[in-house]
Amino acid sequence: MTRALNVICCTIIVATLALSGCARLPFGVKPSSQIVEPTKLNTGSAINSEAKQPVPWPSQEWWKVYADPQLDRLVAEATAGNPTMHIAQSRVAISQARSGIAKSALLPTIQTDAVFTREQYSENYFIPPPYAGNWAWDNMATLGLVYELDLWGKHRSALAAALDRVQMTTAEAQEVRLALETAVIRVYVQLSLQFRLLDVAQETLHQREDIRNIIKKRKAAGLATEIDLRQSETVVPAARAEIERISESIELLRNQLSALAGKGPGYGEQIHRPTLSLALPIGLPSTIPADLLGRRPDVVAQRWRVEAAGKGIEVSKAAFYPNIDLTAFVGWQSVGLANFISPESMIKGFSPAVSLPIFEGGRLRDQLRVTTAEYDIAVESYNNTLIHALENVADQIVTLRSLEKQRTETYQSNSLSDRAYDIAMYGFRAGLTDYLNVLNAQNQTLLESQRKAQVEARFLDAYAALMQSIGGGVPVSAPPAVTTPQKSTGSLR
Repeated sequence: MTRALNVICCTIIVATLALSGCARLPFGVKPSSQIVEPTKLNTGSAINSEAKQPVPWPSQEWWKVYADPQLDRLVAEATAGNPTMHIAQSRVAISQARSGIAKSALLPTIQTDAVFTREQYSENYFIPPPYAGNWAWDNMATLGLVYELDLWGKHRSALAAALDRVQMTTAEAQEVRLALETAVIRVYVQLSLQFRLLDVAQETLHQREDIRNIIKKRKAAGLATEIDLRQSETVVPAARAEIERISESIELLRNQLSALAGKGPGYGEQIHRPTLSLALPIGLPSTIPADLLGRRPDVVAQRWRVEAAGKGIEVSKAAFYPNIDLTAFVGWQSVGLANFISPESMIKGFSPAVSLPIFEGGRLRDQLRVTTAEYDIAVESYNNTLIHALENVADQIVTLRSLEKQRTETYQSNSLSDRAYDIAMYGFRAGLTDYLNVLNAQNQTLLESQRKAQVEARFLDAYAALMQSIGGGVPVSAPPAVTTPQKSTGSLR
């Protein structure tokens, strides 16, 4: 029996190899897109100048440079409780399960079947008396094994593609985490800005009330007119309205932070005034852009997508080869239950099988074209993501350097406006200048204070955007190299 099995298997394999020599891949179906090498991209003066004075890659908890414990808590709760983070983690679990399904195709399948049928047999059939014409049990129980010989690597390529998708979804989950971290920080920076603007608005209200009170006293003494008094009273309600507008913005931002943390709006009521600071040098690691491919999650995810798409082409190519299945079974079969479990009732057998695609109506050819086009899409998506990633880094560096200069000029302008207001107010109290001079100086002081707060907030925000652009502080597992699938244009041999 064993010798016969070996002879049959060898005969089938030889016949299969002979037949496969006739199988042909369609001409011209090959990838047309090329992967962009990051080292060949011109990174520009913004990135290159920063790399000459490099700083280390940020730590995993890079937002702690803002030195605000409340911010640390908000980021931790957002990454733990936000539904989008849970969705991303579930996608990773799905891809892991699918890789397990792909792996199962490489293993033999073992299953058992049992059928017990009560029937009346025909008197004119092959069943002899005493069962012919009578009721009896027809019983069969088997244990079967099916194993597909993956000679052409179809299932191995499918498993490799599934494992690449696990890496891809893992990188995408890290991308979601980084986006959440950055979103919390940027909203928190805006909350800090609104509190600063609230300080300015409250100080403005206080100043305008002081001026109104002074004019009231001067009018009582005959030193001011009714017009002067009405003008001083008009700007007070406007200042109160501005305070209310800013207070509204603060509450809305608290609600937004609550949603990012995966909480209800009531959670935001316990968020108090931010205490942000940022005292560290701004720069880039010297290995930009090469290490960006292992740090920025969206770039890494696209690289794994390319790898998986390349394996998909190999699966489509393997479909042109014949499949070889080995099946075997063992069990018991009998009519009647008395002798069911006995050596005489045992049945067994094997069945090597070959299936060779000869005419599929163009299905295999078009499937190969689909997977090839999907590879091209993955490559171009990767190229586009890489190019825009470098653009994003350069943009943030340009913005940060500009904001550093803007901060210097804004601080000087703010100091000068404060001095001008003090002089105007001193002259007004002494009766040397009129109310218009004080009002103009006060408006300029308000404007410069707002500009100072806005520039500082933009600087804090731009740093967060820079950290996001270089991938935060967690390296992501990237493939060692991205290669183009072998360009086969003819015989499968």
